[in-house]
Amino acid sequence: MAVMTGRSSTWVRAQRRPKKALFLSSPIGLGHARRDVAIAQELRKIHPDLHIDWLAQHPVTRVLADAGEPVHPASALLANESAHIEDESADHDLHAFQAIRRMDEILVNNFMVFNDVVDETYYDLVIGDEAWEVDYFLHENPELKRFAFAWMTDFVGWLPMPQGGDAEAELTADYNAEMLEQRARYRRLRDRSIFVGNPEDVVDASFGAGMPRIRDWTEANYDFAGYVTGFTPPTDDERAALRRSLGLDADDLLCVVTVGGSGVGDALLRRVMDAVGPARRLRPELHFLVVTGPRIDPGSLPRRPGATVRGFIPDLYLALSACDVAVVQGGLTTCMELTAAQRPFLSVPLENHFEQNFHVRHRLANYGAGRCVRYAETGDAEALAAAIVTEVAREVRYRPVETDGAARAAALLGELI
Repeated sequence: MAVMTGRSSTWVRAQRRPKKALFLSSPIGLGHARRDVAIAQELRKIHPDLHIDWLAQHPVTRVLADAGEPVHPASALLANESAHIEDESADHDLHAFQAIRRMDEILVNNFMVFNDVVDETYYDLVIGDEAWEVDYFLHENPELKRFAFAWMTDFVGWLPMPQGGDAEAELTADYNAEMLEQRARYRRLRDRSIFVGNPEDVVDASFGAGMPRIRDWTEANYDFAGYVTGFTPPTDDERAALRRSLGLDADDLLCVVTVGGSGVGDALLRRVMDAVGPARRLRPELHFLVVTGPRIDPGSLPRRPGATVRGFIPDLYLALSACDVAVVQGGLTTCMELTAAQRPFLSVPLENHFEQNFHVRHRLANYGAGRCVRYAETGDAEALAAAIVTEVAREVRYRPVETDGAARAAALLGELI
């Protein structure tokens, strides 16, 4: 009888086979895409032969194209989540929790596309950065999991807006309870849960009556990668060079205005455009760079002397690092890029957007970063102009943002391959 020595031939072939990963990046805004590309690049340093496919939709695909990342052909079959979010918004108001409750058909469709993809191709690792449909339906159908699965997020816990009253408080608590139950029943379904940030960045609130504190539960159930900016803040000399590349003289002041990657921020852009004239009367050396992003037509905005309107800018973080002040929507990525670059900024969170009003504001408070302005306060162009000019003169000293978050996240993911 032959005696087997060493590893089986099947095991040997499996080790020689090139490793493959499938990356899913939330399309609601561009922040997920920017950090996910940075993490993917770090992951390839650990596993140089790793092939990564991206199952993605616009505007994520715009970022991936500029980064030279391969988009899976099945991406064309995904229903667009950003379009749904835009349809749910009006006049800088987006009830994010309710909007997500009303996108079941989109989530079911996109999970089915995902399931077909992993049926056709074997992936060693699936990474879902707030890929809600994949995480939810895998927990509901655990027999469909046939790969290592890593979940990533920068917030934990649905929180009710005060305007929603008791009914919304009960609904968010119910959603949280369902998630807690799923995790308790199928702890092995996620091979890794990664929080993009640090324990103190998690809100110290409750999931709901009779449920644990969100921070306590997150610390017990997640690994923490630190924040992922995907860039190192420029030195003073590098910043000076950036400003020259933007055509700025030494005495010029630059205000960057941006509302992220969705089409939700059109109303805020128009209000800032109305404030350009009054602001330049107070500080004639002030110039505005207004960035509409990939889903708002730059030609739809009015033109103002002293203001340049641009669409999608792949390396927007460079302009943010070079600016003297910024006016932004309350999204986490842009706010944290400004925080990392130590730049003063006004943050105008979307009304009724629980993540921007609770989770993001909590994190910014940890860093001592930015000045929050309610959208209602931006209706007076003179007052908004005065606020912008006041921030230009503000000396900031935020808590430093780590620069190794992408490498730390990649190390946690690399262990699964």
